[in-house]
Amino acid sequence: MEITDLTPAERRVWDAFPRGERLDFQESPDEDSSEGFGWGPERTVRAEVLAALLLNGSSATGQVAVLNVKGIRITGKLDLKYAVVNHAIRLRGCWFERKPVVYGARLRVLSLSESTLPGLTGSTVTVDVELRLSCCRITGPVRLAGARIAGGLFLTKAVIGTPGGPQEGEEPPLQFNHAYIGTDVIAPCLTVHGQMRINGATVGGQVNLDDARLLAPGGTALHAETLTVGTDLRAMRLEARGRVNLSGSRIPGQLNLAYARLINPGGFALRASSCVAGEVWLRSCPTIQGTVNLRRSQFDLLHIPPGTWPRQIRVDGLSYRTLAPHLPAEQRLPALEREESGYLPYAYEQLAAAYRTAGDEAGARTVQLAKLRRHRHTLPRHARLWGLIQDATVGYGFRPLRAAGWLLALLVTGTVAYGLHPPKELKAGESPEFNPVFYTIDLMLPIIGFGQEEAFAPSGWYQWLSYLLIVIGWILATTTAAGVSRSLQRQ
Repeated sequence: MEITDLTPAERRVWDAFPRGERLDFQESPDEDSSEGFGWGPERTVRAEVLAALLLNGSSATGQVAVLNVKGIRITGKLDLKYAVVNHAIRLRGCWFERKPVVYGARLRVLSLSESTLPGLTGSTVTVDVELRLSCCRITGPVRLAGARIAGGLFLTKAVIGTPGGPQEGEEPPLQFNHAYIGTDVIAPCLTVHGQMRINGATVGGQVNLDDARLLAPGGTALHAETLTVGTDLRAMRLEARGRVNLSGSRIPGQLNLAYARLINPGGFALRASSCVAGEVWLRSCPTIQGTVNLRRSQFDLLHIPPGTWPRQIRVDGLSYRTLAPHLPAEQRLPALEREESGYLPYAYEQLAAAYRTAGDEAGARTVQLAKLRRHRHTLPRHARLWGLIQDATVGYGFRPLRAAGWLLALLVTGTVAYGLHPPKELKAGESPEFNPVFYTIDLMLPIIGFGQEEAFAPSGWYQWLSYLLIVIGWILATTTAAGVSRSLQRQ
């Protein structure tokens, strides 16, 4: 390209580039780049001029060449496909007629903050420092699949896609799946109309989606399968309309979804199966609308209030060391009844283990008792009857004082009844002195003998009372032994 072909605006850019000077074409500080289609020739630069500078331009002596321009209208296509560009590119607050192409390119810095673009094609691009798209308005797809960015990816307050999202069969508005980000993905207040696809990506630092809005009703809002994060995935106050898919992800720090709204009625609102995370925070979230799938996941801490669980969950194989906030076990148990697969013994064992870790043995016993009661409904009728007897008498071994209460009530009943109407002696003159207390104990406790039962024989309904005391005594002894055995097995 000949220097004589340049317009006045292009000449200014051409002359500033070798010295790395910053040019600002904006007419007011609060100017909106989305109105750039109406900017005149005094603010219009052809994309081919910019490409010629980046590919062939050189630095002035003692200076560092930088393309640093703000507030211009760029016509044509900025095509840097497979290019090696050793100069920083800073085109902020600009309006692009066509989507820039940096597919397979090697760049130093790419900053398009506050600009308006019809899309960005940058799959497999390599950026040595950082890629900035903060406050951009991008109507078409942003393709960064397989990109390698040594520094950070910045998407703060960016708006990507158009309301209503892509139509069926169209590609997601934002995708950097299988990309490598050396430090952080900073995207608070990001808005994506459609799917944000980052599955298989590796982020050396954290992913920040605080206050983001991912809008894909009926579809997948966040597709982050097998995502690997160096520290945290923050998504406080996230609004996700559509499925949030984190299956197979590795997050050693926090998966922070505090105050988030997860909305996908009739489908999966949160799918984090086979996920490994240090801490999972769902604190102060409204009730999740849609199914939650946490199967086979492993967490050190799971912070979720009971009211956040939806109507249906999948937690088969979920393991966690600590459950917060610490609440009475009775408030946690209803969530386990929402398991899609029905009764899962392991889910109760895991909850009981969490209470033991917290030092709440009473809560752990309550969970174990609830487990056995739930299991009883899966048994044949005769086994359910025996379970009811164990539950009513000793609470399956978790309520041993119940047996003492039954024994005391029967002892008082027998003592009063036989004290008022002593039974007849079997052999006159050979029987010991009748004692209604020890006679009742003799009837109830099959192992202990005080010589009273063999010496006296009640009649009438008192004889039926003795039969009742013997039967109930045997039942209490058997259920107590079963409960003790179960407790020893748990130990």
